[in-house]
Amino acid sequence: QPHIWLLHTPPKFNMASALCPPRLATRLRRSFSTKAEKLDALIVGAGFAGMYQLHKLRSLGMKAQVVDVGQEVGGTWYWNRYPGARCDIRSMDYSYTFDPELDEEWQWSEKYASQPEILAYAKYVADKYDLRRDIRFETRLQGADFDSTTGHWVARTECGDSISAQHLIMASGSLSAPKEVDIPGVDAFEGESYWTSWWPEHPVDFKGKRVAIIGTGASGVQSIPVIAEQCEHLTVFQRTPAYVLPAFNGPLSKDYKDNLKARREQLWRSQAATPSFPLGDSALEVSKEERDAVYERGWQAGGLEGILSTYKDLLVSAEANDTAAQFVYEKIRAVVRDPEVAEALIPDSYPFGTKRPCLGHDYYEAYNRDNVKLHDLRKDPFARIVEDGILTESGAHIPLDVIVYATGFDALTGAVCRVDVRGIDGVGINDKWRDGPLNFLGLTVSGFPNFYMITGPGSPSVLANMLPAIEQHVDYITDLVKHMRDTGAQVVMPTEAAEREWTDMNTAMGNMTLFPKANSWYMGANVPGKPRMILPFMGGFKTYIDMCDEVAANGYTGLIFGSAGEEMETKFVKQDSSS
Repeated sequence: QPHIWLLHTPPKFNMASALCPPRLATRLRRSFSTKAEKLDALIVGAGFAGMYQLHKLRSLGMKAQVVDVGQEVGGTWYWNRYPGARCDIRSMDYSYTFDPELDEEWQWSEKYASQPEILAYAKYVADKYDLRRDIRFETRLQGADFDSTTGHWVARTECGDSISAQHLIMASGSLSAPKEVDIPGVDAFEGESYWTSWWPEHPVDFKGKRVAIIGTGASGVQSIPVIAEQCEHLTVFQRTPAYVLPAFNGPLSKDYKDNLKARREQLWRSQAATPSFPLGDSALEVSKEERDAVYERGWQAGGLEGILSTYKDLLVSAEANDTAAQFVYEKIRAVVRDPEVAEALIPDSYPFGTKRPCLGHDYYEAYNRDNVKLHDLRKDPFARIVEDGILTESGAHIPLDVIVYATGFDALTGAVCRVDVRGIDGVGINDKWRDGPLNFLGLTVSGFPNFYMITGPGSPSVLANMLPAIEQHVDYITDLVKHMRDTGAQVVMPTEAAEREWTDMNTAMGNMTLFPKANSWYMGANVPGKPRMILPFMGGFKTYIDMCDEVAANGYTGLIFGSAGEEMETKFVKQDSSS
């Protein structure tokens, strides 16, 4: 979703200071003796990122392989099969752009594609480019250790296989590591339990059943109206209300399809990687009547960007933000007939847009049904889950046949940190990131040579359209790997100075906004014990592309290249002594 990118210029990234090498020379001696399958690159994850990365590395003639715990391609869209699951970015924008032929061959049916259609698209891509022959399904990567004598990663799968690869690429997704449920008694429930993040392949029958949904983030918002139509009674347990914006979904018009080329050009120039409205100067510089008319046009246009794209100060000025928030509040009150329920659904505890808004398909209308009840956990928290339902602190007992957990993810870092990745001197990524995910460009980490993340922390990722963000990252990693091959370099990683400056710059940009005022997964605040800091890059997609291009144009400033073994160590010693 578009944010504050056009209002502020990001603090200047100091390329000179980023050149300072880390003091790592004495930490490079670590080797392994193992017989392992040998690859040029190991890619973790067979979603859209992993598939495109495999395709690109093949184009360089490299031997690459993907591992994925699922049984099919699709990543998030393989696992998130819950009722009502669909994308919150328009389908023609949530598509690969690298091959015009693919655009011609694949025709989306709706403005916002459903999970089955998106998964079918992923399968079509895998078939078209013959990707499955290099994907190992039902394979979980347990860990990977960097061997400095060879300059390769030695990876271990959960079933005991060993894989040696020069490059380790985490394409494991920004929102793919489910958050643990922090409610006592989860295992005590004797009814049916389902998680939106790991929905079963078989159909779930809700007919005649008393159902609870815990959570009102994106998956809860999408599944509530669908399950409400099928079950006998639905209780929605809400801790924090969401801003739910209308999708106004429907078939794609011919004009919309014919305008694809122009939309694509606009997409790559956009700060959110989505075609959007021009931003007005300030919400406070116009009358309420004019402002509300602009908001109404945005509301009727549908989508996440409809209102957030109207004025450039909505996410930096609390007063400006409140004008948009109040507009949304009135929309909620106009739909929900019960005033008490409507007020419970008002998300007035944080600024509009500082938690990811949800895209709704008759969400607020669901609360007008006789078989739907909203339980406000702010007034009456959970006590525990019991054999036949849920007890709350007030002593209320809600009898249930089914519990659906829509409790969210350990965003951006979770999927990386759940693999035991160990870099130079055996330092683990969890140790490195104990106080937050230091990184350079959101792509690389000092102390972890030849290690790359696609749409990880420090990159635009969840604040942009994910498909173009993936393509940009994959293209950049591929160009970097080609540069290494062309110059004879065997290893690459950023300097400690570069990653610190990148992280500090992003924190400074975030602190100019209203984002820190929300306890959101953008800030890591939804996971107990996780360091609280701004996780995605806050400067916008187009600004990010320009900064990455500047790094490459200057000879990959901020990155250091070397050879494995003694040559690698000598190079670091030489750079260390000259710093």
